[in-house]
Amino acid sequence: MAVARSGFVSLDCADPAPLAEFWVAMLGGEIMFTSDTTMDIRTEWVWLSAMKIPDYVPPTWPAAVVPKQIHLDLAVTDLEATTAEAVRLGARLASFQPAPNRWRVLFDPAGHPFCLTTQIPPEAQ
Repeated sequence: MAVARSGFVSLDCADPAPLAEFWVAMLGGEIMFTSDTTMDIRTEWVWLSAMKIPDYVPPTWPAAVVPKQIHLDLAVTDLEATTAEAVRLGARLASFQPAPNRWRVLFDPAGHPFCLTTQIPPEAQ
């Protein structure tokens, strides 16, 4: 039996507005709630929350000085085109790419790593 019926993926950041706007542009959807410290985003498949954290420090992937705690893997069909669009929307391409023919590692505007990949199984799409 499930103990929860739904939830959010919450992303810590220094400034919720640019982070929320980036993810709305990347995933579609809309901003549903805004406060001084939080912006909540609804998409067709996930709810995200950009949450302002005092003294936020982004992860330092791939070095583990400040470890990542979570990352998103996004299913795409064209790595080159999608990577270019993500960068246009405000992402940064990671200098280290462990498997560039299978996935691309990028950072969102708050420094969270995320991956674009063609390796998502069809049943998960």
